[in-house]
Amino acid sequence: MNIFHSLESEVRSYCRSWPVVFDRAEGSWLYAENGRKYLDFFAGAGALNYGHNNPVLKQALLDYLAADRVIHSLDMHTAAKREFLEKFEEFVLGPRGLDYKVQFPGPTGTNSVESALKLARKVTGRESVINFTNAFHGMTLGALSVSGDSMKRGGAGIPLVHATPMPYDNYFDRRYPDFLYFERLLSDSGSGLNKPAAVIVESVQGEGGINVARFEWLAGLADLCRKHEILLIVDDVQMGCGRTGPFFSFEPAEITPDIVCLSKSIGGYGLPMALTLVRPHLDVWEPGEHNGTFRGNNASFVTAAAALDTYWADDRLEKSTLAKGEQIEAVLESIAGNVPGVLPRGRGLARGLAFADPAVAGQVAAAAFERRLLVETSGPSGEVVKLMPPLTITDEDLEDGLTRFADAVLVCTAV
Repeated sequence: MNIFHSLESEVRSYCRSWPVVFDRAEGSWLYAENGRKYLDFFAGAGALNYGHNNPVLKQALLDYLAADRVIHSLDMHTAAKREFLEKFEEFVLGPRGLDYKVQFPGPTGTNSVESALKLARKVTGRESVINFTNAFHGMTLGALSVSGDSMKRGGAGIPLVHATPMPYDNYFDRRYPDFLYFERLLSDSGSGLNKPAAVIVESVQGEGGINVARFEWLAGLADLCRKHEILLIVDDVQMGCGRTGPFFSFEPAEITPDIVCLSKSIGGYGLPMALTLVRPHLDVWEPGEHNGTFRGNNASFVTAAAALDTYWADDRLEKSTLAKGEQIEAVLESIAGNVPGVLPRGRGLARGLAFADPAVAGQVAAAAFERRLLVETSGPSGEVVKLMPPLTITDEDLEDGLTRFADAVLVCTAV
């Protein structure tokens, strides 16, 4: 592995925790060059909801490539884009009664967030944006300004301005009424808070530590935004595309955001793709006012359309995700009953186990790797071990992974 150490930047991250060379992948498994197989409870940080090399999506992509179809097209009309938009309207927007225009801002989650912030400011003529404690929205400057991680914010090298953090749900252990501070600031002309253009929120904070907002909290936030004429942006980059069960993580809260950010698994196959969904009356862009060279990734359109056609024509995947999530929850609750100081968190197949001592969380992740299970840590101090297997994981593989994880926890917490 000398070439990685000698040539690749010091910014590399995941490879330090998993020091092997991976060569191929299938379903819920990654295979190293030495032949060892690893069960993947990481799923590309949520970009592989349908597993590695999903055969249905792979065949659609191979057929497209073999026919010399268009790959790069900026935002020109293509048959592949048309099919994706038709499927997205048929299987996602239409059944949920959602009326959004679809913007292709560039291929990553942070591109979607940047376009959402930029559009909110353009529509309202205001600069300030409200974000939440422990949020993570991306690594470009606008997205960083509404993120909470001090290490990542520090990497910007300049002041990150025009964003004001508010406490996320349960930040004060519910000792105060929801939005007490936020609403007081909005209502008091002497508070010093400029009227915000938008509020940006994750319904489940993934990188922030699998912090789950209550549905009533999300509904209250939507009501507050409506009352004060503030746009509501939901960042569903990691928790969308079925990760928490329904296609959008905010559906059970019965809210309709003004803008929705999607990326990661929207491409279906792990190919780069992002969407910004915008209520039609907010779509005030001038042609080319926000663009990007790779905003028209036709290979991603193909696999995204195939994923929608295969998994979202009915509710089988949603039901399966919820059932598997309950299976993980039962195991985490069992661990918590036997190991003092740990706390299960999560919704659907976005789950976590929080440790009082962040060092133990890191030890558990390392012990899981020794058992050939890939998990990562999250939270402001890395105190949460995050479990995010593919939504398509088999029952056998899920049970296998949970056994490995429970063993890793018990080894690291044994007195």
